[in-house]
Amino acid sequence: MKNKVRIFFWTLFDFARTAFSVIIITVIYSKYFSNYVTGGKVWLWGLSVSVSMIITALLSPPLGAIADVSRNRKRFLLIFTSVTILCTALMFNVQKGDIILGMVLFIIANVGYEGGVVFYDAFLPNITEKKNLGRVSGYGFAMGYLGALAVLLIIKLLLPPQNSADYYFYIRLSFVVAAIFFLVFSIPLFLFVSEPDVKSKLRKGLIKNGIQKSVDTFKAIFFHQKYPSVSRFLLAFFLYNDAIITIIAFASIFASGLLKMTDAQIIYFFIIVQSTSIFGAFIFGIISDHIGPKTTISITLVIWLIVIAGAYIDKSIVGFYIVGLLAGLSIGSSQSCSRSLMALLTPKEREAEFFGFYDGLFGKSSAVIGPLVYGIVANISNQRFAVLAIGLFFLAGLIILQKVEVPKITSSNGITA
Repeated sequence: MKNKVRIFFWTLFDFARTAFSVIIITVIYSKYFSNYVTGGKVWLWGLSVSVSMIITALLSPPLGAIADVSRNRKRFLLIFTSVTILCTALMFNVQKGDIILGMVLFIIANVGYEGGVVFYDAFLPNITEKKNLGRVSGYGFAMGYLGALAVLLIIKLLLPPQNSADYYFYIRLSFVVAAIFFLVFSIPLFLFVSEPDVKSKLRKGLIKNGIQKSVDTFKAIFFHQKYPSVSRFLLAFFLYNDAIITIIAFASIFASGLLKMTDAQIIYFFIIVQSTSIFGAFIFGIISDHIGPKTTISITLVIWLIVIAGAYIDKSIVGFYIVGLLAGLSIGSSQSCSRSLMALLTPKEREAEFFGFYDGLFGKSSAVIGPLVYGIVANISNQRFAVLAIGLFFLAGLIILQKVEVPKITSSNGITA
């Protein structure tokens, strides 16, 4: 099969999986669970997210190592994806007062979703040449944001007016729609994207071996400095990804609390962010292949610092929309270029293991510190100073990133980049 076709089917999984992230995590289930199921106990939603992230952070490195040893990334991805789809569909049964059921289903589904990303990302180095990692990663994220817009449009057409007697029935039905969307568009990857043809000699003791390998790799990266560029990049990624997650989590709170924006204005704001994210992931992916992912990430982090300054200084709704446009460009490009840089730094035959640290341990655990800092600073002073504090994460990540040494890429025609 031609690489372009395989790449398309690989990116289609990004298109599919955003149905879970946008409907369950961001827009519908989070509000339904917090406001309706628990009766306004928002902290239970935060607890559910934190528990699922901690579990994923702990599981991802050894699971990645196991997948590398067994060469069964697709099988692991299929298991995690199936668990997520099943639990998402079962959320239809979560009604008012079903707090434990709602929490358990979400935690299992989110562990499956976040854990599966480790194996999905590990396919990247095997479906394209190193010189094209940036644009291919960008294609994936662009397809993801396109999928988010598509499923949001479907749900918008599905839902009746909010004062309808059967409104919450259709809310619950939207979870089933998200599960079906994820299922349908993830199938091509499992059918048409093959595993690398590498045979492993290990047949027994996969779990023990996988755990031991992840422990040894952690020591090699952070204590023995066997992979200094990987350790520096992971630290930089931890800091600026923490800031990105925090901004996403508090954007609507900032908009409604300080700027007094209506729900309609906030929805339009997120449409702008999603739309520009598609453009940013696509364009900066191509730029990354010309100037390198490290330089491209540095540019996006500078844009993020401008976003922080704009949110702090400008108090108008129009200014916030402009800030949202820039943030959208930066979200897609920061994430896609980070994935391509990690693929470039990762040793061959250990992609899933290293992506376990990238997506799991560092990607998921970075969802803790930033929100905590934001909440404390906002409580002591106000949300504008909290935004400014998050800017320090971007700045620190940018500085550490400059110490990452990126290997040179030699293309098929012998030209070194």
